[in-house]
Amino acid sequence: MQHPALAQLLSANAQWAKDVERFEPGFFAQSAKGQSPHTLWIGCADSRVPESVVTGAKPGDIFVNRNVGNQVHLDDDNMLAVLVYAVEHLGVEHVVVVGHTECGAAAACFGACKTYIPGQIPVTVPSQPSDSPLNRWLVPLTTLAANLQISSVPPQEALPVLVRENVMAQVQNLCQTEVIRKAWASGKSPMGKEVFVHGWVYDVSKGTIMDLGVSKGPHSK
Repeated sequence: MQHPALAQLLSANAQWAKDVERFEPGFFAQSAKGQSPHTLWIGCADSRVPESVVTGAKPGDIFVNRNVGNQVHLDDDNMLAVLVYAVEHLGVEHVVVVGHTECGAAAACFGACKTYIPGQIPVTVPSQPSDSPLNRWLVPLTTLAANLQISSVPPQEALPVLVRENVMAQVQNLCQTEVIRKAWASGKSPMGKEVFVHGWVYDVSKGTIMDLGVSKGPHSK
């Protein structure tokens, strides 16, 4: 017996597929031939920020990597594999780190930074063991919150700051990756495309995206 929520998803998908084929005949047959996305979206796993929906994009426009807190860890093989494939094999021109307001990861890290001790894994999520995957994953974000010295600031003021600073920190991390550095050193990616890195924040309460103005490219200083 299928769960009602899953049945609804499958039903909606069937209707969507019919609608797309009716309005754009041959779309799926063409899509099956391959993909050439122009953008890699590195965003938060939050269910309220589906990249294709909030940008009005079609399947095939955006390659995606999402995780808790829209992190770019330089030792994360999953993210690095996605980045290499996107830039060197698919030829994306834009890599965008997208944070969002009302971020649960940012809120948890803001709370944990008040008791942050350098050199120790902060217990960002108290319901999890200190060395749990979730707590380990959020160490850089909690460390960032502690370094911003915002623990005494009211949450309604501190969290927007942390969300923006987090995005900017991940943009800087992206710029340190070998694949981006190689693309910039040669001027173009192996696919012959110039590659640019951007930082955005999605406002959950408004549905709009703000460009933080921290874009970097092959000619950035």
